[in-house]
Amino acid sequence: MFINYAHRGASEYAPENTMSAFYLGILQGANGIETDVRRTKDGVLVLFHDKNLLRVTGHEGAIADYNYRDLLQLRIRNAKTNTEDVLVKLEDFLRYFAFRDLQFAIELKDADIESDVLALLERFEMKEKTVVTSFKFDYIKRFKSIAPSYRVGYLTDDFVDQKLADMKMIGGEQLCPKAESVTAEKTECWHRMGFSVRAWGVADTALMERVYACGADGMTVNFPDLLTAHIAKE
Repeated sequence: MFINYAHRGASEYAPENTMSAFYLGILQGANGIETDVRRTKDGVLVLFHDKNLLRVTGHEGAIADYNYRDLLQLRIRNAKTNTEDVLVKLEDFLRYFAFRDLQFAIELKDADIESDVLALLERFEMKEKTVVTSFKFDYIKRFKSIAPSYRVGYLTDDFVDQKLADMKMIGGEQLCPKAESVTAEKTECWHRMGFSVRAWGVADTALMERVYACGADGMTVNFPDLLTAHIAKE
């Protein structure tokens, strides 16, 4: 089954990594949600992509500089649609979405959060529907070492021999290349090696359609409605 992951929710239209974006993604036909996890100054796991708050809140500093209650006073904004929402805890996200018939890509953005993320995933029985990902190989390596039955995915621009060997070494399951680097030949090769393939960085519908035609198993898109419509035509 192809997975249409709403990237930080339907982030083309709603404030990214917020409840409004996640719900909109589902309404637009996504059968998966991708999101990012960071830790606040007081240890709360929250959903936020950037290291710095400025782009989406207009405030200086990082998530790690603030306590959770202070972050709740900020507003996360989508500049394109002039909409706002509030920061979401990973725990609350799982409470409202874990029971749904969806797949999840949970990206680790900070170091040393693996055990706490795992504890919440276990609490909400997420193992069968989750792949834990990161651009930092050490993060997924550590996660796999403490949770060998969970799937992990490696986010990177492309997969050279060493990165493929690294994934084989830890028993990783999913390759997450940048969409521009995906070809049908590479996808077929990676499938033969036993990996699933999920593309990221899908900038426009032309690239979206090309990745889909290459036989990938899924992709993260800011506009899940457009991917839903394309799949329906195929």
